[in-house]
This record gives sequence, structure tokens and C-alpha cells, in this order.
Amino acid sequence: MKIPISVLVVIYKSNRDVLLIERADRASFWQSVTGSLDALDENLALAAAREVFEETGIAVDQLPTGALQNMHHQIEYEIYPEWRFRYPPGVTTNIEHWFALQVPDDTIVKLAPREHVAYEWLPYKEASKKCFSPSNGEAIVKLFSAS
Repeated sequence: MKIPISVLVVIYKSNRDVLLIERADRASFWQSVTGSLDALDENLALAAAREVFEETGIAVDQLPTGALQNMHHQIEYEIYPEWRFRYPPGVTTNIEHWFALQVPDDTIVKLAPREHVAYEWLPYKEASKKCFSPSNGEAIVKLFSAS
């Protein structure tokens, strides 16, 4: 069963283009990297790095120190009813912690085909509007409004 604590990682390049990936289980559902903790005591930054690698093939530990930034923001949202079966009975909400990851402009993306089927680099405003999750769009806007 999934733990209802997760990370969201907005991956972006120096020109502010943002990586969006399309879910394999829901056509046209575009998002940033997301994923639940593997254990209640898993470090959030390590979970973020793990999810980035699992979903995109990007190894955070091979990037410059500080590339992965904790945005020090979390939200609680209602889990979509069709995905609640993945969680313990009675769990209906998830707490999501936001991170940002700046990658080199020539970064190669290698998707996990069971999770995602396509990716795009989009200008951040366009990316924020394409996300199926409103909070994912808000995370993108928040990242670039702070800079």
C-alpha cells in the first residue's frame, strides 16, 4: 500500500522550460515527477531524487550540488477516487512536498514506460496550464515567481 506522503519535483532548464511527462495510465494527464515515500522515515530529498531517477533516468547525484532544491512548501489534496485502492483503507488525502530541479540544457530523458509514455519541455507558463493537477501548475508558477 502507498504511503499518503509524496514529493513533486518540477524539473527545469536554464531557459525556464519545464519537463512534463504523460502518465501511462491516463492519456493526456501531463505532470511533473511525483511519487510517494517508500517508508515513513524516508528523507524527502532522497525520495525526490529517487523518483526523478525512476521516472526520467536523470541521476540527481550526478548534477551539481544544490541542483535539487526543497521549495519548503507542502499541500494536502484529495486523492482521486480511482487511485484510492493503492492506499490503506480509509485514506482519502495525501500530503505533497514540492521540490525543484535545475538540469543542464542537454539533459537526456529516459522514461519508465510502465509509468509514462511521452515527455515535453515547455515554457513554464505553458507547462503550468497543461498539468492535469491544478496544484502541479501552482508549483511551477510558484517556482518562477520566486526568482
